[in-house]
Amino acid sequence: MGKELIINAENLPLGRIAAFVVKQALLGNKIIIANCDKAIISGSKKNIVADYKQRRARGTPEEGPFFPKTIEGIVKRAVRGMLHYKKGRGREAFRRVRYVKGPLSGMASIVLKKGPLLKYITVGELSRLM
Repeated sequence: MGKELIINAENLPLGRIAAFVVKQALLGNKIIIANCDKAIISGSKKNIVADYKQRRARGTPEEGPFFPKTIEGIVKRAVRGMLHYKKGRGREAFRRVRYVKGPLSGMASIVLKKGPLLKYITVGELSRLM
């Protein structure tokens, strides 16, 4: 069985976090993403909020597609979008990932590359605006 990793998502791009998490989960590691509310999505705030609101308005409440409003739900949906979650291996990998809104005690950060971003919005702020 794999090891357990804790990722501090503070000031890291959501897409890069999701890609790293998917690779590790497919290798059999258990992953906890802490500080989900402080992960960032690059782009102008107005465009990102409009895009997520349009996604939520799509479909019907009975049939979907369903897009989350919660912080953990937004991050979970980003990770799920990079997995074959309907097949066995992807489903098992998806179950190995946990999401935490705040920090964890004794948290050791895993360093991911982060470029300078001028325009961005945090997942917590996006959740609040929706």
